[in-house]
Amino acid sequence: MKYIFSIFLSLFVFNAFGMDDCLNYKLNPTINIKTPTWQKSVVQPLKKMEILHGEVIATLTDEFEITGDITPIEDGFCVALKNIDALIGYSDFLVQIDISHKPDSCSYNAILQHEDEHIRAYLSVIEDNQYLIEQSVKSAAESIVPVFVHNEKDIESAIDKLNNELQNHPDIILLKQQIHAAEEIRNKHVDLNDTGETLKKCFEQI
Repeated sequence: MKYIFSIFLSLFVFNAFGMDDCLNYKLNPTINIKTPTWQKSVVQPLKKMEILHGEVIATLTDEFEITGDITPIEDGFCVALKNIDALIGYSDFLVQIDISHKPDSCSYNAILQHEDEHIRAYLSVIEDNQYLIEQSVKSAAESIVPVFVHNEKDIESAIDKLNNELQNHPDIILLKQQIHAAEEIRNKHVDLNDTGETLKKCFEQI
């Protein structure tokens, strides 16, 4: 995990500062969200697959790189969330095709074409839910309050705490649940819309 520390030095009156004073340094963090570059791998397991012909295993990435704003106060430091660089989307697709289909055969290509439809379904989930993703990350980030630490050596631990709070925020958890629900629905539509005629013609040619 890469952390960037932005130290903001402010003039202050030497009063009795406490943890509650860190609320004064809460920020509305800048949020940058990108979609990862994805790649596809096609393999054939050595043993016969339990499913009929093939499947796609999708890897959903949700990574957060945060920048902390550190303000020295009399009793220690206030560590606030200043910036978030998020990477949300699918990074890898593993297509598995049953070993009974020879590479580049009619049936192999028909199955690969079907699994590519599933990949497009996964990608459409992220494309069509950009607003939901942005709003979920924004609401989670803006609800996180600064952390107070007494010692400079504890600043990195405070950054870890902010990051954990962000990733485990109910809005982020709900977002991932909504993404998984949407991908399940769209993948079911792919299967329902596939009549199987393309694969059937391959077997008729044998």
